[in-house]
Amino acid sequence: MSIKVGIMSFAHLHADSYAHCLKSHPNAELVGIADHDPARAQAKAQQFETKAFDSYESLLASEAQAVIVCSENVHHARLVQMAAAAGKHILCEKPLMTRLEDGRAMLAAAQGAGVYLFTAFPCRFSPAFQQMKRMLDADAIGELLALRGTNRGSNPGGWFNDPELAGGGAMIDHTVHVADLIRLLTGLEIEEVYAETGNNMFHGAFDDTAMLTMTLQNGVFATLDSSWSRPKTFPTWGDVTLAAVGTRGIIEMDMFAQYLVHYDDRAGRIKQVFWGDNIDYLMVDEFVRVVAGAERQTLATGEDGYKAAAVALAGYESVRRGEPLRL
Repeated sequence: MSIKVGIMSFAHLHADSYAHCLKSHPNAELVGIADHDPARAQAKAQQFETKAFDSYESLLASEAQAVIVCSENVHHARLVQMAAAAGKHILCEKPLMTRLEDGRAMLAAAQGAGVYLFTAFPCRFSPAFQQMKRMLDADAIGELLALRGTNRGSNPGGWFNDPELAGGGAMIDHTVHVADLIRLLTGLEIEEVYAETGNNMFHGAFDDTAMLTMTLQNGVFATLDSSWSRPKTFPTWGDVTLAAVGTRGIIEMDMFAQYLVHYDDRAGRIKQVFWGDNIDYLMVDEFVRVVAGAERQTLATGEDGYKAAAVALAGYESVRRGEPLRL
């Protein structure tokens, strides 16, 4: 039996990838799309050969058993609460929320309705990261002393550059992935954040560069570059890297190091074409299986999404105060 899944909004760039994953999944059916932009809903429904619903309410009243929320960040809370009230299981794009109170309301709505709420953190499914975790768990480098992470990307443009819709700029967009990986890797919470941001790349009214220093429960510190520092002509969109420094060695993980070099005369640039595992598909696959009754193994919960987003929000408060902030 196929699990019937709808997509609420195609505002986020990742929605296309999730739709492709659903269309190619042997046990899933993309039953339809709803969007507050009706023209976009129609175009995407035609592209993915599915139904365009005229409202979120009509999609939620359909046979869909689950939904993937891919709206602008500020709308996550409203759409997740709507989906929970309709009894649908939910996979929500990151960051889970733009305000702490919204995140708490989302968690409460899912819990009250008895539905799953997961956060779209596909980096958890990376074989490179999972191997790094196995090595750290096996005490391969001794006592952990420090972590160094990057999620340096290109500026997506559009609503991502509108803090009212995105909840910030580069820091909220790119901090959450690595903050989640750090929590998963160490089993520890991030207790303190110090951040600095700038707009030196694009000079807009949003942060395009961000550096964070985080302190974990046991005193281990981590640094993170979560900037949109890659120019348009860069050969790939960006990176996710993580290094763990221990008393007996260092483990370094480069999540997207498996690529071909494509000399593209039509585009007038050189591209890096990734050929490794499709972590979006691995995440969507587990979401479909959990909705069908399987136990969760890797999916990030709503609570995981809340804690990762809270790190980015603490970073903005640290910038405003000019000092470290305890979570």
